[in-house]
Amino acid sequence: MLDRLTKAISLVALAVALAACDPFGLPSTRALENGASGMLTSAQSFELKGTYKAAGDTWTIDLQVTRHAPDADDTHLFAGDSKDKVEAIVIGGGRAYYRGEQFLARHMTDPKSQGLVKAAGNAWWTGVAVSLPRLPDLTGGAAFRAGFLGPAVDRRTDHQTVAGVDAVELSGARADVYISSAAPYNLLRVRLKGGVVVDGISDADLVFSHVNADFNIAPPRNVIDFSNASTLPPIYSVESVDTSRCAATCLVTATVRNLGGASGASAPSTVTFTMTDPISKQALGSCTATIRPDVGYNNQTTVSCTIGHAAANAVVVTASADNPGRG
Repeated sequence: MLDRLTKAISLVALAVALAACDPFGLPSTRALENGASGMLTSAQSFELKGTYKAAGDTWTIDLQVTRHAPDADDTHLFAGDSKDKVEAIVIGGGRAYYRGEQFLARHMTDPKSQGLVKAAGNAWWTGVAVSLPRLPDLTGGAAFRAGFLGPAVDRRTDHQTVAGVDAVELSGARADVYISSAAPYNLLRVRLKGGVVVDGISDADLVFSHVNADFNIAPPRNVIDFSNASTLPPIYSVESVDTSRCAATCLVTATVRNLGGASGASAPSTVTFTMTDPISKQALGSCTATIRPDVGYNNQTTVSCTIGHAAANAVVVTASADNPGRG
């Protein structure tokens, strides 16, 4: 009787131990790899968030992808480093729209173009070629499988956790790949190994989520197109200054030309006139005129105001335009 009881207890203990080890019901490595690559190939949409390094800077990224056809994805990207941030929408893998004033300034290196940067403000813009991560090897099923799965895997670790989800870690020389242990075995996380560069980025740690979510990615409204100046808010440039009526008081007039469009600014453009003593270089007086109404692209108009200072011999009057842009 005692032997039977001892055997029964041993069998129960063995069953408990086997359950703890979970030897049955674990997905095969092939099933995990098929699920991860299949998600990137067949899912209608997904999102990835994380960090990576590029050009010596550490970037954060939030990328939403909606699939339509090969090379025709809709994407919505938020990315930023220590210097600036950019938001981008790409429709059908083609037309791209961007928003981010400091990011635009870094791509407009010509000093004359800084007026365009101010005019754009924080508005959406297009028509300027910029470089942003596309990550085809990390978001394409076939490329991902070839680069990180199959022969690239040399170690498997079960019962890992990603965002509270039980996962299997498949590791190799290039990356640690985490896949959900439950069907359909979605890809959850990719962590590149040190020194590995993929799609131009390194030290990436990316988490995948929101599979088949509806991101409602659509072209933004009120877009500035730098290839079509008429879509810009007014950008006035001073072409000449008339001081012929400058005497006891100084009535000054400037001719300005609009290098942008006729609407869309957060406030009217203005021209500030400054009278300066040519010897001491000190400002003797100034006045500001508002440009109203706006004129169309490449058209001229004039503005005037009075400087409350008598015009001495050889005084210099200069004028500069201020264009608030979109703000």
